[in-house]
Amino acid sequence: MSPQEEINPNDWYLAYTKPRQEEIARVNLDQQGFESYLPLYKKFKKTEQGPVSVFEPMFPRYIFFRPGKPGQSISVVRSTKGITTIVRFGFEPAVIGEELLRRIRQLEEDRNQATLLELSNLKPGQTVRLKHSALGGVEGLIQSVSSKRVAVLLEILGRPAVVQLEHHQVEVKDE
Repeated sequence: MSPQEEINPNDWYLAYTKPRQEEIARVNLDQQGFESYLPLYKKFKKTEQGPVSVFEPMFPRYIFFRPGKPGQSISVVRSTKGITTIVRFGFEPAVIGEELLRRIRQLEEDRNQATLLELSNLKPGQTVRLKHSALGGVEGLIQSVSSKRVAVLLEILGRPAVVQLEHHQVEVKDE
């Protein structure tokens, strides 16, 4: 092991993965005895049945890792399935501070406990366009937003009417 490869077993390092192979890299790092951390980010994808929560990498193509035992070389990580390279600054592997990782873990935990309402970009007062209905394309004004429904004020036959819709049935109108 060269002087540049001398590592502190308590330090976290950063690897750059192949596209969409973060989970493959995580599994292979774990199988090689490394401790790995792949922060995931909760999102809601729109489907015909309504919003569905999915978890995606918070930092696409990056994974944190550290040796699982003293004296374990990190040089083998470069040839680990799913990984392209170890992130370096010059010749030195990038070291990630424990405090930064603690903050990332906290953000991940907070975000992953959030509800659709907390992550929704729909807010009272916004103009929205209806979709997936006989009223598709009709515009209205959001009155209120709950975790299940959006109350939208429409003008129907010259009269105001409030309709209750699911989140996926409306989209924010581009200004």
